[in-house]
Amino acid sequence: MPGGRGRRVVVEADGGSRGNPGAAGYGALVRDGTGRLLAERAAPLGTASNNVAEYSGLIEGLRAVLDLDLATGASVEVRMDSKLVVEQMSGRWKIKHEDMRRLAREAQDLVAQIEAAGGTVRYQWIPRTENAAADRLSNDGMDGRTVRRDLVEPPGSRTEPTFGEVKAPVGEVVFSTETDPTLEGSCRLILVRHGVTDFTRSHKLDGRGGANPPLNDEGLAQAAAAAGAVKRLIDRSGPTTVKVVTSSLTRAMQTGGAVAEALGLTPEVDRDWDEQGFGDWDGRVMADLVAEAGADLLALRQDPAYARPGGESRTQLTGRVTEALGRAVARGGTVVVATHRLPLMVVLSQVLGIDANRAWSIATAPASLTALEFWPDGGVQVAFVNDTHHLHELT
Repeated sequence: MPGGRGRRVVVEADGGSRGNPGAAGYGALVRDGTGRLLAERAAPLGTASNNVAEYSGLIEGLRAVLDLDLATGASVEVRMDSKLVVEQMSGRWKIKHEDMRRLAREAQDLVAQIEAAGGTVRYQWIPRTENAAADRLSNDGMDGRTVRRDLVEPPGSRTEPTFGEVKAPVGEVVFSTETDPTLEGSCRLILVRHGVTDFTRSHKLDGRGGANPPLNDEGLAQAAAAAGAVKRLIDRSGPTTVKVVTSSLTRAMQTGGAVAEALGLTPEVDRDWDEQGFGDWDGRVMADLVAEAGADLLALRQDPAYARPGGESRTQLTGRVTEALGRAVARGGTVVVATHRLPLMVVLSQVLGIDANRAWSIATAPASLTALEFWPDGGVQVAFVNDTHHLHELT
């Protein structure tokens, strides 16, 4: 039976910091209702606080549920020994620190995806002695090790890797200490998702043809941090011509403008990188749509031809983003594109050869960086996805 239909899924998560703040790392694992281990995750976070590390463990545990397509109809129980995270995510304690608010919203976005698939999420505090497996993984992260271990195959996964892809066999642990990536290839494409707006933080749909809000103060800070990260990446990657392209929506133009300013360039606008048009749903809150129009929401996600009145279908979105991608790659050198969640999904689903519905499992947080390398023989490699390390320094 594919996915997690009707099953109970348990996420155990933890994080730690040696120094608080200090060398930090997170750990998370996923089990089925019988206690059978399905997945393990761990990674270093650089210098961060205990709370940031604990939230990071939660986020990666929820993301693993989506990665393995376990969310459909599932009852997801998150078990943590962090009273703070459990109470804040349950809505009983206020979140005062901005770092925590940002991470909590990222976790809430993942919860919304699980709920959109018909699943539920609840949180349970457990004593530290009952969270030993996640604690062990978080110590791996603090020691500088990255662990990604899947004991079940995601639906539709390929048995052989494509060019530029390294596929780990099920059950194998992949360790990496790479912290400063560089890019090669005849075209280096850096995709930057825009920073947050008030709509982003209210979980409102905001597509092409909608209200088009600007970045809020937090989003402007995120854009500046992303700009610095892009510049450092380009500086590490060696000589290349550089172009900056943005969608025509204000939040992407502001984000791309910050990148262009950091690089001493003038950005270009390409409307084909705009977010999908949501028509009469623009400005609606996701939680309300899940409650009031769940079937239609799933149709928008799963049916390539479905479109809201005044909006776009996924087929239309895919067509224009594919053309924009072709233009960007044809430029050669390094092309930085400031764009949106769904255009990012289109690019990744095409490059990785996965169904567009599976691409929903790939996280691309606000102001995150995703990089791809294209080669003259047609080969392509995804260098990294959803890099948000530059945001950890924001207060």
